[in-house]
Amino acid sequence: MAGMNHDGSPGLEFGDGNTNLDPSVVAKLPKGCRVVSTQKHGTSFWASSGRIDVQLEDGSPETFFIKVVSSQVGRRMVESEYESMTAIHGLLPDFAPEPIAWGTFEINRDAHFFLCEFKAMSGELPDPSQFAARLADMHQQSKSPNGKFGFHVITYSGNLSQENEWEDSWQKYFAKGLQHALDHELAVQGPSEEINKLALTIFEKVIPRLLGPLESEGRSVKPSLVHGDLWYGNTAIDAFTDQCFVFDACCFYAHNEYELGQWRPVCNKFGPEYVKAYHSFVPVSPPEEDYEGRLELYKLRFNTHVSALFAPNPNLRAQMIGDMRDLVKRFG
Repeated sequence: MAGMNHDGSPGLEFGDGNTNLDPSVVAKLPKGCRVVSTQKHGTSFWASSGRIDVQLEDGSPETFFIKVVSSQVGRRMVESEYESMTAIHGLLPDFAPEPIAWGTFEINRDAHFFLCEFKAMSGELPDPSQFAARLADMHQQSKSPNGKFGFHVITYSGNLSQENEWEDSWQKYFAKGLQHALDHELAVQGPSEEINKLALTIFEKVIPRLLGPLESEGRSVKPSLVHGDLWYGNTAIDAFTDQCFVFDACCFYAHNEYELGQWRPVCNKFGPEYVKAYHSFVPVSPPEEDYEGRLELYKLRFNTHVSALFAPNPNLRAQMIGDMRDLVKRFG
């Protein structure tokens, strides 16, 4: 991905004593501040990221985080991140860095940026109980603006879009989201007869079997704001306050348990202690006997998207197919 030293944007690289910023970025910084330094900061598969240190008019220091991506997809990605982080920060201000702006460079119209508050991170995993309490607060306090599942903009996990069109039914919304992820996967990893056959059973039988009961016999699902990509790499501890926080969100309103599906793959470090801590604040949705199956179905949605993101990687596709076979065997 092209970054700060984007073609047509010479002299805007982070670090090496450079303090030049695009005028569009400068316009979003505090009025009258002076840029003291810039440096590369953080890692991203999709973007160039950096830290901007400024001196305010009163002489005090302030620091910002910036992410820059190219192309029209990049423009939608930074809008997605801004809107997602705004939703979380508006609900729980200390659970997310404050988003400041997103926009397009003046010097190069093909470069787009996301600007937010800078938080110094300690390199540790958050405490399960503290983290679960904050996440539970986010899920429980959030309120969908129209009572439906979805989000007001298309959000991006990595550089791939998610299906966010508003739906009354969680089952219908989830099915559309999974189909969207599957379309991405088949487009980049190539066609597969086995996947097509398994998918038919997943959509016709498995999803209705596992998600239908959540919204029948008087039961309902509250649309909760979810981070959307909550693996351990998108969480941190503030080095100054010791409070945990999240970043790199691609939000939408969903069944709260959807968030936990991503904790299932072995690569994630949010083990059983995190799940147990979460359910000490939020009970398992009825019918409880379907809980394990639901989380496996939600895991499939994440693994499908990951297989699409990191193609060509046959291991990721094999993992996804394994999930599909298992779900079809148990619930198809």
